[in-house]
Order: sequence, then structure tokens, then C-alpha cells
Amino acid sequence: VQLVESGGGLVQPGGSLRLSCAASGFIFSYYDMSWYRQAPGKERELVAQITSVGGRTNYADSVKGRFTISRDNEKKTASLQMNSLKPDDTAVYYCNSVSPASRVSYWGQGTQVTVSS
Repeated sequence: VQLVESGGGLVQPGGSLRLSCAASGFIFSYYDMSWYRQAPGKERELVAQITSVGGRTNYADSVKGRFTISRDNEKKTASLQMNSLKPDDTAVYYCNSVSPASRVSYWGQGTQVTVSS
């Protein structure tokens, strides 16, 4: 099982980035997909989630209206489009998958996002 994130980097405030998570080794379409982030000295927090059934989305209040989560079950990828980035968005972003049935969960290795001028 693998979740591989990509797309992180350094961006100026107000800029955009698109993170991608490529999945393998499990039935992607059966799993809810989420993005979490962890800033230095802070706990890991849920940023956005998209369900396996229906594609329902849920966002942290701090990113609503700026971030969009999506998934492509054929390509086995989940993405996070991040717009209007702020310095407070600086963190390591992690991709997560959870089976609603078994609660089995997988994590990616994380990708660094730094928002700074």
C-alpha cells in the first residue's frame, strides 16, 4: 500500500498550489480520502475530506472557500487545490485514506508547503 504526495513547495502569500496523492495497493474507490496538515509545534489537523460514496466534501473552517478537495477513482488520485494561500497554511500536508467499513487507514509521507514572501 502506498500513498505518495506531490506538489508542495514555496509560494508567496495569495498564491496557489495543487497537491496530488497517488494511491496504490488498495481499492481506492472504497476509501474516504482526506488531507491533513501539521505545522511546527502543533497537532496534526484535518484540512479536507471527500467520501468514497457520493463524493461528499468537508473542510476545516480555516480553509473553506479557499481549498478544494477532489478525487479521480479511475486514476486513483486525490487532489487538494489551494488558493489564496496564507502564511498560516505553512505545514507538512499528509494524504490519508480510511475505509468506512473497516476503519483501516493509510498515510502518505507528507509534502511541505511553505507560504512566505
